[in-house]
Amino acid sequence: MRLILFDLLDEKRYHFDPLALNRPIWELRCGITSLREKLVAAAGTADVACFVPPYMADFYREQVDLPVNDASQLTGDDLLLVHPRLKAHKVGDLAEGPSRVVADAEGRTVAVRIERADLEKLDAGSVEALLDSARAQLPKGDPAPPSWNYTWDLILENPAQIARDFQALGRSGVEGTIEEPKAVRGGPADVYVAPGARIHPMVVLDASGGPIYIDEEAEVLPFTRVEGPCYLGRRSMLLGANCREGNSIGPMCRVGGEVEESIIQGYSNKYHDGFLGHAYVGRWVNLGAFTSNSDLKNDYTNVSIALDGKRPIDTGSTKIGALIGDHTKTSIGTLFNTGTYAGAMALISATGKPLPKFIPSFAWFLEGVVTKGFGRKKLYETAQAAMGRRQCEWTAAEEALWEAVFQMTRPQRDPLIKIGRRMLAAQRM
Repeated sequence: MRLILFDLLDEKRYHFDPLALNRPIWELRCGITSLREKLVAAAGTADVACFVPPYMADFYREQVDLPVNDASQLTGDDLLLVHPRLKAHKVGDLAEGPSRVVADAEGRTVAVRIERADLEKLDAGSVEALLDSARAQLPKGDPAPPSWNYTWDLILENPAQIARDFQALGRSGVEGTIEEPKAVRGGPADVYVAPGARIHPMVVLDASGGPIYIDEEAEVLPFTRVEGPCYLGRRSMLLGANCREGNSIGPMCRVGGEVEESIIQGYSNKYHDGFLGHAYVGRWVNLGAFTSNSDLKNDYTNVSIALDGKRPIDTGSTKIGALIGDHTKTSIGTLFNTGTYAGAMALISATGKPLPKFIPSFAWFLEGVVTKGFGRKKLYETAQAAMGRRQCEWTAAEEALWEAVFQMTRPQRDPLIKIGRRMLAAQRM
């Protein structure tokens, strides 16, 4: 059987922005692993192909050793087509049995099982054609399987997912180094320190509330407290941090201050003091000293987020902090409001008070308003410099991807730039 992951442009894909602007939804992290890693493990096959929005295909090919947008992968075997919104534990039920289409509660296809014999009567010229013909000709499977609907679903389920992933991986004990004096609370089976990881003296690992997984070559500096469930990614570092429960921190991050129930995709810095709670932070983000977000409203009502800058969506939770896209940078003292959307490739300067709850991608937020600043080319130069510090390369394919994202996000950004221009002119009169 071949697993086909498909993440195509549709009217609901923006539910996972700004994190999905430059990556397939299945690359988002929840727990110890990405959604892709969970789906592949659940399907039980190494034969995997991917179909992504065309604008990100060239760049994604540079990131993975998998066929990307290759229609030849749609023939020659039994197929299981899966959208990354489908929760992985359901995939095993679909890996066998007759051909069928599975849709969510709104009727959107999240999985299709196709036996090889049934492929002959379907149009396999493209993944879109295959899905359309499957919906028209194959029987319907059980409706409304468990699915991810918004980025904040990943945040809210992250603590429980860390515990499930820890159990599934089956690793515990200390293969790295924990220096004396040490303090480890909870059972020894609830802590894993991978080879090359180093825990300095005066660190508390508190696994009494859930497991702690410290990945290879990660480093935890003195006076850090880590509460489980928690995952610290490869070569990441905690610097005197108050790492509360429920955090997933990807590779090559530098994290200090207080962090609670948040996901950091990887290669991002929150080096200094400040609070990050119930947030999802992309890659190559730098949060300046004392940058903080609120994750609870004063009236304890549900948090709403305007993913398009116009229509607030009730998250169904009283605790949601910020969604921060890749390559966004904040100044010292930046204060994010509860339920903030901060787009990708944004440069954000503090105002001394909580910022607006929607800051579009590629915005230069200066003097309290959205401007176009020095333009996107300067943002690309900054991204290239930041990536070079981690021995990563800014490629032509990546710049082409971001050019596409720039055009896609114009409708959100340009009206705010016009408003900002008028406000700045009025302030100078």
